[in-house]
Amino acid sequence: MLVHKNTDHLPAFRKAVVTIGTFDGVHLGHQQIIRQLKSEALGNGGETIIVTFHPHPRKVVPGKTEGISLLNTMEEKIRLLDSHGIDHLVIVPFTAEFSILTAEQYVTEFLVKKFRPSVLIIGYDHRFGQGRKGDYELLEAMGPANGFEVWEIPEHILNTVTISSTRIRNDLREGKLAEANQFLGYPYPLTGTVVEGDKRGRTIGYPTANIRIDDPEKLVPADGVYAVTLSIGEKDNLYRGMMNIGYRPTVGGTRRSVEVHILNFSEEIYGMEVHLKLHNYVRKEKKFASLDELKSQLNMDNEEVIRLLTDL
Repeated sequence: MLVHKNTDHLPAFRKAVVTIGTFDGVHLGHQQIIRQLKSEALGNGGETIIVTFHPHPRKVVPGKTEGISLLNTMEEKIRLLDSHGIDHLVIVPFTAEFSILTAEQYVTEFLVKKFRPSVLIIGYDHRFGQGRKGDYELLEAMGPANGFEVWEIPEHILNTVTISSTRIRNDLREGKLAEANQFLGYPYPLTGTVVEGDKRGRTIGYPTANIRIDDPEKLVPADGVYAVTLSIGEKDNLYRGMMNIGYRPTVGGTRRSVEVHILNFSEEIYGMEVHLKLHNYVRKEKKFASLDELKSQLNMDNEEVIRLLTDL
């Protein structure tokens, strides 16, 4: 997949089959659109193009910036879309000037001028242009004069239960990891850098790697204990781990942290990047009466994590 970040120097796409959206999560609904995109391109000998935006439009449109959190960093999104065999990903800078294009200007000055699409494929709820006034009907009306067809994927095709990035975010915040992963179609990822902690975990037999989540917009799920797999740096080795998100109330913690006990692992990895996949939510975080009680619970958590990850 070729990634384009400069919309002033795009190639001349061949029979471009285009879809547009933030694609946050690249969830099962998005994947339905991608499958349709590839099927259409295969049928007419064209190239598949996904157009997405950075930063997220909610950060730019007035009144929409409160509490923004994203399912994917841009690097994660690129990896996910690449895994689906897309020809081109175009990352469009979403600016205040871009946000005030009328829906008609969006079609003629952006879509047609930049991509010369032969086919546009959109989800049933796709909106665009200033005030989100553009929709399928407008694209269908403007298509013949501008040389493109438009296909809308209806809600019942995307899923009988509406899949949305907002729903997945809410599930993650509520500790409903199984539901979130089901709608994503893959285990929720977290990426961060290993930093020094207080090394308290090693005193009770559970040393942890403290993870700094580097992207401030990345959604960190609900507090609690998770069964995870992870890779470290550029290596392909996959490890199993028991991760805790929260404030560590038993030891008087006051700052929210992400830390993972890596099973059967003793190497120093400070400063290295860690890629986590969250497979199961084990339990909520709680305060224990003593370190001995905490250690007893961790022993049970560890056995549960091993059981949950046995087949991976």
